Amino acid sequence: MERDGQLELYDRVAARLRDAHRTVRALQVPEDVRQALTRKLLIITAATKHDLPGAARRLDRLMEDVDEGRLPEGRPAGEHDGSP
Repeated sequence: MERDGQLELYDRVAARLRDAHRTVRALQVPEDVRQALTRKLLIITAATKHDLPGAARRLDRLMEDVDEGRLPEGRPAGEHDGSP
């Protein structure tokens, strides 16, 4: 039974992650903000392998922030991440 509940949660989180990626792609925000959100989603995706309930909570909080317009700050103009 426990395994069935885990599989159901995994299915729900996977569907929510897919929807979250679509939402982030559709946002009218600067590219660096979109990249920051995408990185957060990738981190949450990786976390599902080790802590599925925790990842689900993090995804809920992130999407709540996005829905409320609380987005990560973009980098100031001219600043870069050090990559060539």
